[in-house]
Amino acid sequence: MRFTLQREALLKPLQQVVNVVERRQTMPVLANLLVVVEQDRMLLTGSDLEVELVAQASLEGAQPGEVTIPARKWFDIVRALPDGSQVTVSMASEKVTVSAGRSRFTLATLPAGDFPSSDELEVVERVRLPESVLKELIERTAFAMAQQDVRFYLNGLLFDLAETRFRCVATDGHRLAVCEANVPTGGSSRKQLIVPRKGILELQRLLEGSDTEIELELGRSHLRVRRSDVVFTTKLIDGRFPDYEAVIPIGADKLVTVEREVLRAALQRAAILSNEKFRGVKIEVTPDQLRVVAHNPEQEEAVEEIEAETSVDGISVGFNVTYLLEAISALRGEKVLVQLRDANSSALVREVDSEACRHVVMPLRL
Repeated sequence: MRFTLQREALLKPLQQVVNVVERRQTMPVLANLLVVVEQDRMLLTGSDLEVELVAQASLEGAQPGEVTIPARKWFDIVRALPDGSQVTVSMASEKVTVSAGRSRFTLATLPAGDFPSSDELEVVERVRLPESVLKELIERTAFAMAQQDVRFYLNGLLFDLAETRFRCVATDGHRLAVCEANVPTGGSSRKQLIVPRKGILELQRLLEGSDTEIELELGRSHLRVRRSDVVFTTKLIDGRFPDYEAVIPIGADKLVTVEREVLRAALQRAAILSNEKFRGVKIEVTPDQLRVVAHNPEQEEAVEEIEAETSVDGISVGFNVTYLLEAISALRGEKVLVQLRDANSSALVREVDSEACRHVVMPLRL
């Protein structure tokens, strides 16, 4: 096995796959990347048995072969080489040599046969959509995923597909993020699948904002995403996602419209004096005005008053300021609409002229 590539052409696929590799491994071979060299291309595979990523690079005149190479060391070496250098990777006995200019590094390897082979994916349905659409939907909802919740089905993102729309949903039990796009998915019936947290974080890193179409292959227990240069596969969470539509408040008729950036800045300032444990702030609404009030155990207080388009009088609700800030940051547009019902009900936060993205934040007793 032998091939030569410019540093930048080798670094890109390495960057794409190295993040999949966990630092702590149950099997030594999982700390390595599977390298398969054909005459005109190289395939790099990283896996942690939950998530697998295959990236490729074009080659000329390579000597075919396959082996596994330590992922982090190889990536760090290539990253540290000078820009524009030609990198040659060759294998002799059970060692791989990486050389560029006057630098030479010899790395231990493990046999390619030890690397876990990916399961054949039984494709139930194929969906095509622009890459930028999926990236946007994930970015505007993923922050609301749970982390290590005992309700394992919350530790991921729901893909909810209908015939003409694609929806992403995340909740940790304290807040809910729903964002959808009207795209003809080509699906015949409604489908729901829960992609685990690590799979979503890798997808976020991988997806670019281009309008090129990517293909999603939906299996019974796996999801595969195909782009011209990479193939990403993740296991799915086997569980039932809660009925999120029942959580979206109905009858929240007290409407408050505010400038998005003004509200965000006011919340950030008030958060400085909020209780470090509960991060609570009180939202007080009176006609044409919204007040953000924060207290902490040291008896310190922050009060922010901002103009608002509202006729609501005398409602006061407590919220976790971090949840409010993350919801507002995920919205676009100059103004946000906050819909309230009473002091003990959730708030619905969305853009004024669009219901594509909706965020529900549970109240906090202060």
